[in-house]
Amino acid sequence: MVESFRYAVRLGSTVRLDLPVMSGHRRPRRSRLTVPLVRDGGELREASWDEALDRAAAGLGAARAAIADGTMPNAFGMFSCSKATNEVNYHAQKFARAVMGSNNIDSCNRT
Repeated sequence: MVESFRYAVRLGSTVRLDLPVMSGHRRPRRSRLTVPLVRDGGELREASWDEALDRAAAGLGAARAAIADGTMPNAFGMFSCSKATNEVNYHAQKFARAVMGSNNIDSCNRT
Protein backbone atom coordinates (compact mmCIF):
# COMPACT_ATOMS: atom_id res chain seq x y z
CA MET A 1 0.00 0.00 0.00
CA VAL A 2 2.94 2.37 0.38
CA GLU A 3 3.30 2.44 -3.41
CA SER A 4 -0.15 4.02 -3.81
CA PHE A 5 1.22 7.33 -2.53
CA ARG A 6 3.76 7.56 -5.33
CA TYR A 7 1.37 8.27 -8.17
CA ALA A 8 2.25 11.40 -10.12
CA VAL A 9 -1.16 12.90 -9.34
CA ARG A 10 -0.54 12.95 -5.62
CA LEU A 11 3.22 13.56 -5.56
CA GLY A 12 3.40 11.96 -2.13
CA SER A 13 0.53 13.99 -0.66
CA THR A 14 -2.40 12.28 1.06
CA VAL A 15 -4.83 15.04 0.04
CA ARG A 16 -6.37 15.50 -3.38
CA LEU A 17 -4.86 18.96 -4.04
CA ASP A 18 -2.51 21.36 -2.28
CA LEU A 19 -3.82 24.10 -0.04
CA PRO A 20 -3.98 27.51 -1.75
CA VAL A 21 -1.23 28.79 0.54
CA MET A 22 1.07 26.06 -0.74
CA SER A 23 0.27 26.59 -4.42
CA GLY A 24 0.35 30.39 -4.44
CA HIS A 25 4.00 30.54 -5.45
CA ARG A 26 3.19 28.88 -8.79
CA ARG A 27 1.16 31.79 -10.14
CA PRO A 28 2.96 34.66 -11.84
CA ARG A 29 2.67 37.91 -9.91
CA ARG A 30 1.44 39.90 -12.91
CA SER A 31 -1.81 37.88 -12.94
CA ARG A 32 -2.90 39.14 -9.52
CA LEU A 33 -5.36 41.99 -9.06
CA THR A 34 -3.86 44.99 -7.31
CA VAL A 35 -7.02 47.12 -7.12
CA PRO A 36 -10.64 46.11 -6.56
CA LEU A 37 -13.01 45.93 -9.52
CA VAL A 38 -16.71 46.85 -9.40
CA ARG A 39 -19.35 46.27 -12.04
CA ASP A 40 -21.13 49.29 -13.55
CA GLY A 41 -23.64 48.59 -16.30
CA GLY A 42 -22.22 45.14 -16.95
CA GLU A 43 -18.62 46.37 -17.28
CA LEU A 44 -15.86 46.02 -14.71
CA ARG A 45 -13.95 49.11 -13.69
CA GLU A 46 -11.30 49.91 -11.10
CA ALA A 47 -12.55 51.36 -7.82
CA SER A 48 -11.22 52.45 -4.47
CA TRP A 49 -11.18 50.00 -1.58
CA ASP A 50 -13.77 52.08 0.27
CA GLU A 51 -16.19 51.97 -2.66
CA ALA A 52 -15.70 48.23 -3.18
CA LEU A 53 -16.22 47.41 0.50
CA ASP A 54 -19.27 49.69 0.68
CA ARG A 55 -20.81 47.88 -2.29
CA ALA A 56 -20.07 44.46 -0.79
CA ALA A 57 -21.57 45.50 2.57
CA ALA A 58 -24.65 46.93 0.85
CA GLY A 59 -25.16 43.72 -1.13
CA LEU A 60 -24.83 41.51 1.95
CA GLY A 61 -27.16 43.82 3.88
CA ALA A 62 -29.78 43.67 1.13
CA ALA A 63 -29.56 39.87 1.01
CA ARG A 64 -29.87 39.64 4.79
CA ALA A 65 -32.93 41.93 4.77
CA ALA A 66 -34.56 39.88 1.99
CA ILE A 67 -34.02 36.69 4.00
CA ALA A 68 -35.27 38.25 7.24
CA ASP A 69 -38.53 39.58 5.79
CA GLY A 70 -39.16 36.40 3.83
CA THR A 71 -39.33 37.95 0.36
CA MET A 72 -36.27 36.02 -0.90
CA PRO A 73 -35.37 33.12 1.43
CA ASN A 74 -32.66 31.97 -0.99
CA ALA A 75 -31.02 35.38 -1.43
CA PHE A 76 -27.73 34.16 0.04
CA GLY A 77 -25.76 30.96 -0.27
CA MET A 78 -22.25 30.00 0.66
CA PHE A 79 -19.94 27.39 -0.79
CA SER A 80 -17.13 26.27 1.50
CA CYS A 81 -14.07 24.28 0.55
CA SER A 82 -13.25 20.85 1.92
CA LYS A 83 -9.54 21.66 1.60
CA ALA A 84 -9.87 24.41 4.19
CA THR A 85 -9.34 23.69 7.86
CA ASN A 86 -12.22 22.63 10.11
CA GLU A 87 -12.05 26.00 11.84
CA VAL A 88 -12.46 27.92 8.57
CA ASN A 89 -15.44 25.75 7.55
CA TYR A 90 -16.95 26.18 11.03
CA HIS A 91 -16.72 29.97 10.80
CA ALA A 92 -18.17 29.91 7.28
CA GLN A 93 -21.24 28.01 8.43
CA LYS A 94 -21.60 30.23 11.52
CA PHE A 95 -21.49 33.31 9.29
CA ALA A 96 -24.08 31.88 6.89
CA ARG A 97 -26.45 30.77 9.65
CA ALA A 98 -26.02 33.31 12.45
CA VAL A 99 -25.16 36.48 10.55
CA MET A 100 -26.97 36.03 7.24
CA GLY A 101 -29.83 33.89 8.57
CA SER A 102 -29.48 31.30 5.80
CA ASN A 103 -29.04 27.54 5.90
CA ASN A 104 -27.80 27.56 2.31
CA ILE A 105 -24.24 26.36 2.83
CA ASP A 106 -22.53 23.52 1.04
CA SER A 107 -19.04 22.21 0.43
CA CYS A 108 -17.23 20.24 -2.20
CA ASN A 109 -16.32 17.33 0.08
CA ARG A 110 -19.17 15.19 -1.27
CA THR A 111 -17.69 14.96 -4.77
